[in-house]
Amino acid sequence: MDERIERERIAIEPCGPIVGAITPPGSKSITNRALICAALAQGVSTLRGALDSEDTTVMIDSLRRLGLEVHHDRAAAEVRLAGCGGRYPVERAELYAANSGTSVRFLAAALTLGRGSYRVDGSPRMRQRPIEDLLTALRQLGADVRSELGNGCPPVSVQAHGLPGGTARIGGEISSQFLSALLMAAPLADGPVVLEAAGPLVSKPYVEMTLAVMRAFGVDAVRTGFERFEFPGRGQYRASDYRIEPDASAASYFFAAAAITGGRITVQGLAPRSLQGDVAFCDVLEQMGCRVERRDDALTVEGRPLRGVDVDMNPISDTVQTLAAVALFAEGPTNIRGVGHIRFKETDRIGDLAAELRKLGALVDERADGLTITPAPLRPAEIETYNDHRMAMSLALVGLRSPGVVILDPQCTAKTYPHYFEDLRRLIAAS
Repeated sequence: MDERIERERIAIEPCGPIVGAITPPGSKSITNRALICAALAQGVSTLRGALDSEDTTVMIDSLRRLGLEVHHDRAAAEVRLAGCGGRYPVERAELYAANSGTSVRFLAAALTLGRGSYRVDGSPRMRQRPIEDLLTALRQLGADVRSELGNGCPPVSVQAHGLPGGTARIGGEISSQFLSALLMAAPLADGPVVLEAAGPLVSKPYVEMTLAVMRAFGVDAVRTGFERFEFPGRGQYRASDYRIEPDASAASYFFAAAAITGGRITVQGLAPRSLQGDVAFCDVLEQMGCRVERRDDALTVEGRPLRGVDVDMNPISDTVQTLAAVALFAEGPTNIRGVGHIRFKETDRIGDLAAELRKLGALVDERADGLTITPAPLRPAEIETYNDHRMAMSLALVGLRSPGVVILDPQCTAKTYPHYFEDLRRLIAAS
């Protein structure tokens, strides 16, 4: 890989098999959930292994704007946060969440517990991402929340007077983050809360993650599968000393690098029984022909000749782009299905992914809920990243085997993994 990481572009250089070990930074999804639970707790929590990225930085900044005392030790990857029990010290605040979906959605729900007037805004792309299903559910619980522009997207206006409670039905076909946001706010409502999931729920492992983080902070739900969740009201989170796992979505890029280059990479600190569903990406690579070793404290992928697969990636949809990169080097087509909701992420992760794969020479059949990728001779290409960190990190892997791959706007990886290219370069150099 090119030694220089420029702001506008980075040229990826082909390499031999990559062999080594790495510990990716902390999970973005767990970090932002833990930040919300710690903020809503009584007492001082310490989050160890916390991710330092744009998504977590905007969450921390928002909590500070609400008057909470937050100390972020970046060198130690620790956050100390004095919670407020849902009664924010500041009664009026303007919050900016950039392109962080977790921040906008989790904050919108958590703010209803306070007393005051709050507003949550985001980037131009965030202003296109739907949130009305969450706002509708919050209104069913007695909250005064609205889409400021009346289009069902941020900015979100919250006139907070506590969350009265009641029964809310929430659609889960666009984002499981809506249900996660409600789950974290519901225990502190003034009265009993019943949450009912209406229709199919995408990305169920992320809901399990939310419930696990909540338990670590002293709150549990009475549940019936993924269909119904009950809370008695007037609950309380307990401050916690909480360790955050390495990010499984970030780990997928290194597992894929082993698969693509025929190498062997161990991700340390990530267990098969992780809170993060994306560890199942290793199962897909195993189906494609890779060898996977599973230990209590690490996962290892060894590249072998690859074959195409047919896979429902709904539970691990954040790894769709990673699998697409691997599919270019497999024998036969790879069919990815069940992921129509990823069209509403940082970019249209089906349509825009298909466009970039075609630039590289792949044959792509795009559908509403997925795509089929048929390998073909690859060619050089400049890859648009659409300000989507996962597009940059995943399609950069193609350049490890195919010359002439250039990633535009590599700095977009700052959203979840600011040092991704440096870490990838170190692994290559040590191989």
